[in-house]
Amino acid sequence: MPATPQPRRLWRDVTLFDGLDTLPQPMAVIVAGDRIERVLPMDALDPADTAACEAMGRGGVMTPGLVDCHTHLVFGGSRADEFESRLEGVSYEAIARRGGGILSTVRATRAASEDELFEIARPRLDALLADGVTTVEIKSGYGLTVADELKMLRVARRLGDAFPVRVVTSLLGAHALPPEYRDDADGYIDLVCREMIPAAAEQGLADAVDVFCEKIAFSVAQCERVFEAAKVHGLPIKAHAEQLSNLGGAAMAARFGALSADHIEYLDESGVAAMREAGSTAVLLPGAFHTLRETQLPPVAALREAGVPMALATDANPGSSPLFMPTLMLNLACTLFHLTPREALAGMTAHGARALGLHDRSLGRIVEGAPADLCLWNVDSPAELAYAVQPGRLRQRIFQGDTTHG
Repeated sequence: MPATPQPRRLWRDVTLFDGLDTLPQPMAVIVAGDRIERVLPMDALDPADTAACEAMGRGGVMTPGLVDCHTHLVFGGSRADEFESRLEGVSYEAIARRGGGILSTVRATRAASEDELFEIARPRLDALLADGVTTVEIKSGYGLTVADELKMLRVARRLGDAFPVRVVTSLLGAHALPPEYRDDADGYIDLVCREMIPAAAEQGLADAVDVFCEKIAFSVAQCERVFEAAKVHGLPIKAHAEQLSNLGGAAMAARFGALSADHIEYLDESGVAAMREAGSTAVLLPGAFHTLRETQLPPVAALREAGVPMALATDANPGSSPLFMPTLMLNLACTLFHLTPREALAGMTAHGARALGLHDRSLGRIVEGAPADLCLWNVDSPAELAYAVQPGRLRQRIFQGDTTHG
């Protein structure tokens, strides 16, 4: 039978941020099926194209769909009480050492069924989608047993099936030391390497493996063991590194060819150089910096000078960044970390895709042949998305060529 013609859709007179830069003149974008077919100046638009396309919109700012490359959306419970404690002067580390922090969420997540976790994650994901996200990474890390980590990853996969969004999963078994292994960190790393990673790989539940390399979590040597196991199973690696101290985790992750090192407030010059050489992306997480009232800024100027791509994400999680508004991160990255609005928006589009290893598909870009994941905003310039913290500016959200919002 003859193939069904792909629907062709046209947006006109848009100010276009292509994922890296704002183009200097009004543009037209034509989508065929789930791909961007043409990107051209308005004065080059052929009338025959307009006649053959469905008119989708005119004016406004068009960006790639936002890529939130670091989240912890699947979890049980609340940590509002810890939020109050921090406001009273108790440090994040002190809360963690007395059994709160990540372990508090572990207890609630273990107690929740897969269906319960799915239902309580839905509104969090809805919030991201309503603010322009078309690709989201979701980590495990609040189960800390083989069964519970796999449960979290299954929920993440289900969210990707149920919502119009591309979900990328990361196994973060090495997130914290569970109470069962309180005095045996190496024994727990054995479990992660010998049972957890193989099971997640065999069941196709993990797209990458992540670690928390920090003095309140796991040492550089222990994280190296996790990366070796990930390598055996063909899984890319990522790292939470240099958030609270400089252990050299980012440089170690770069030696393993890490997709990204995330947080990196305490990253030093040698770490920047290692990331540059490896092609790793620096993921900045201003939501956690803001919520924890940190003072050590990530080395943005050094990363910029070295040409290390800087991605940006919500780090949406129950403790250190209970924030589910991606465009707020644009503002915080500019005001707290001194990124330019262009850098911030590139961090949540092209460089966000790079942090997930998806840039080779042109994800996070508006270029011909790229996936038709797009956002049309009711603003006059891309900088306005970082300038104001204002819900409701998303006019249309397009995922794989289909309009899902607006």
